[in-house]
Amino acid sequence: MSTGTSDSGTQTPSGVVEHPVLDGAQTHYTFPTEKLKLRQTQPGKTPLVLVACGSFSPITFLHLRMFEMASDFVRFNTDFEVCGGYLSPVSDAYKKVGLAPGHHRVNMCARAVEHSSWLMVDPFETLNRNEKGEPQYVPTAKVLRHFDHEINTVLGGIEGTDGQKRKARISLLAGADLVMSMGEPGLWAPQDLDTILGEYGAFIIERSGTDIDEALASLRQYEHNIWVISQVIQNDISSTKVRLFLKKDLSVRYLIPDPVVEYIEEHGLFSEPNSNNSSSRTPDVGPGSSESKPTKG
Repeated sequence: MSTGTSDSGTQTPSGVVEHPVLDGAQTHYTFPTEKLKLRQTQPGKTPLVLVACGSFSPITFLHLRMFEMASDFVRFNTDFEVCGGYLSPVSDAYKKVGLAPGHHRVNMCARAVEHSSWLMVDPFETLNRNEKGEPQYVPTAKVLRHFDHEINTVLGGIEGTDGQKRKARISLLAGADLVMSMGEPGLWAPQDLDTILGEYGAFIIERSGTDIDEALASLRQYEHNIWVISQVIQNDISSTKVRLFLKKDLSVRYLIPDPVVEYIEEHGLFSEPNSNNSSSRTPDVGPGSSESKPTKG
């Protein structure tokens, strides 16, 4: 399916459901469905859509690899059938060190998944605006509800092998550090945890140096909705490390996809401090996680 380019430079797939307004801002938006499997191929399975929220500044091979790890895990260990995977870059309102403008992050992600048969990029968070037309932060719980609405309400769900439409399970895909943060008292709003882990659930990629068992101990009420995926081949590539390499004018090839390297070079990204940066540093917290983005409210 062909893609178009909006005035902001964001690539948007054609032939999908269009929404003229986001939170009061006159922003044209299309929910990407060009790679979403609308009909299941495995009888008796529940359709599953994986969503990874994060800065993706820039996207790395680890961000992409986590989807493949999750797909393999789901295939061999669950009663789900993966019908699609989405990258959801965070809003510019999230003032993180090294955060490139939203349209650049969306475009880098789009280039990274261009040849994937099932991964897509949703610009919803980056296009979200307040009444003044300024970028507005979108809590993770609201992001998952957005996917639920688009896939299960607007599209009517996924068609099973019997021809009947059924509701797709929407789940968060994230790194172990995110779950550890969820276990810290007062860091996440209880109602958000109820939505994310209680209603939707999460597939978590284990990461060396993190005690996943300790984190899960404080989230026992959600353990039936949390699936932990072992990272057999350790990979500690992070966006923070890639940005540091770029700042020092070092090569980042084979750390991130070649089309992303080319995009960064074309637009001169990350070589100098970005105007979106804040004065404090917040480290990346793992593959596919929300990279410590605020979650309360």
